[in-house]
Amino acid sequence: MDLNLSDEQRLLRESAERFVAESYDADHRRNAANDPLGFSPAVWKQFAELGWLALPIPEEFDGLGGGPVEIGILMEAFGRGLVSEPYIATVVLGAALIEKCGSIAQRQASLPKIADGSLKLAFAHSERAARFDLAKVTTSANKTAHGWYLSGSKIAVLDGHAADEIIVSAHLHDHQGPSGRIGLFLVPATAQGLVISDYPRLGGGRACNIELSDVQLPEDTLLGDGKDALPAIEWAVDRTMAALGAETVGIMQTLLDTTLDYTKIRKQFGRPLSANQVIRHRLADMAIQADEARSMALRAALKADNPPVERARAASAAKAKIGKCARFVGEQSIQLHGGMGVTEELEVGAYFKRLVAFDTLFGGTAHHYSRHAQLGRTTKAA
Repeated sequence: MDLNLSDEQRLLRESAERFVAESYDADHRRNAANDPLGFSPAVWKQFAELGWLALPIPEEFDGLGGGPVEIGILMEAFGRGLVSEPYIATVVLGAALIEKCGSIAQRQASLPKIADGSLKLAFAHSERAARFDLAKVTTSANKTAHGWYLSGSKIAVLDGHAADEIIVSAHLHDHQGPSGRIGLFLVPATAQGLVISDYPRLGGGRACNIELSDVQLPEDTLLGDGKDALPAIEWAVDRTMAALGAETVGIMQTLLDTTLDYTKIRKQFGRPLSANQVIRHRLADMAIQADEARSMALRAALKADNPPVERARAASAAKAKIGKCARFVGEQSIQLHGGMGVTEELEVGAYFKRLVAFDTLFGGTAHHYSRHAQLGRTTKAA
């Protein structure tokens, strides 16, 4: 298998890295953290102009037809700058679910708007009692003569406060009662009965909890024809974990580069820290962990469209391994910077916080070790 980047992929990487290096500095990140949105609308518009919002969208819907590898290239560059724009929520999750589940009319109505930056989405699926189990949904959607009524609660909705529409998962209840199927609904952020409570995320950006109290929706807000959306949700989340893994690799590489530079200029007993053999060993271990994480993120991206069990095992393996590598690199970076590593003056702490946040999104290391093992037993039994 040829793992070398194509010319187009190299251009994407170079343009993304250049944009992030020129646009994202400490002042930009502090301003974004203090902004009620948690990101810059002007930068989001630039994303659209650069074609990044259209990257994974099919060409027939004004997209560029890119895949998980291209998303990974972009996300690694985003990790280097701690980008806080709602790319995961809108493009990686939202657009993917509409493409997978939506009707032709729904895709035509939404995907071109995502590509040009005029529509921002969020995905509300997690619930307090679910514990990262994607099949556990207690929010209900009751069928009426005129549409649907949604009731329930969702937590940890990435960038839901800034979304124009929120994709909400709910168990479908038709006239005969519970159907046993999960449906996805496009809920306008201004819908009556929808209450959004947002808060800052660890490491930048914002998330929210939402309450749905008999939110009345027209019939066509249900994505697709009402088939069970759980397989599509699992597919989209596995792709998202590959993208988040690539972002984490960018963060780890930045911490490694920053720590290496610091140990060259920080002197102790008249010699740079990097002259100490023990410090060199630590830096080498950090580099190895970053490379291993990069390999796992790429593997998950390459298997993102494989059969479900193979795809899911690759995604969980990447999430677990990258989470372990990220914690090691983050902790070593903090320690090698000494007490300065946890101060606001240095950005090392901000990058470490994003690594900690990664380990909790869509399940931590322990959860995905367990999921990987369970999927392996399923494969052997089959």
